Amino acid sequence: MTQARQLKPYDLEISVAAGRDEVWESVTQPGVLHQWFGWDYDGLAAEIKQIFVDEATLWAPEQMGWADGSFLEVVGGDDTARVRVAREGTGHGGPEVYDAIEEGWRSFLVQLRFLLDQRPRGRRRTLYLTGETTGRQALSLVPGEWERFGPRVAWTVDAEGHLVVAAGRVPLDHRAATHFEVTVSLFGADDATFESAREAWAKRWAPLAAGAELTTAVDPAPAS
Repeated sequence: MTQARQLKPYDLEISVAAGRDEVWESVTQPGVLHQWFGWDYDGLAAEIKQIFVDEATLWAPEQMGWADGSFLEVVGGDDTARVRVAREGTGHGGPEVYDAIEEGWRSFLVQLRFLLDQRPRGRRRTLYLTGETTGRQALSLVPGEWERFGPRVAWTVDAEGHLVVAAGRVPLDHRAATHFEVTVSLFGADDATFESAREAWAKRWAPLAAGAELTTAVDPAPAS
């Protein structure tokens, strides 16, 4: 616990258009977790099991916690609910301090809210773009307005209805290039549509980022 208290504390919350019981199922059932948590790669199923089954301690009502002092809770009623992820600690905090787990949760909570608010049909498949670039360049991937969730994470929905989440290791408004991660979520895409999207995003990303890479999974996320 001493180590946990030295970690950066954070406290994140989203509201979703779904009842408390459905939201709790979304954060505890592996089939639904595949629809919003992380991005597709060949080890995603094992990662979900490790985090949400093997390492999580469930508390009542609708709360789970981990050894680093972090916890997730769901509160609300039959129609709307709030999801809160927080970590207690006495380490140095503030928006200027980067914490990979905190920023990961920001991206994943955006993806959970999209799933529950928009209710896209079909299995989720993702394109995961990585490379060194600036926030301005990363956000030029999709024209139009992006919504911020903290200083390092922004999201939008493209013309095809795909959720796009961009996350950097420095605030998005900084001019310096840094490591960026962009997750594109496609729901219900058949193989041909998915391959076409993969090629289009790879061509779009390559000129914007040094060391540009695009990751998918050999065995995509299963249906929920």
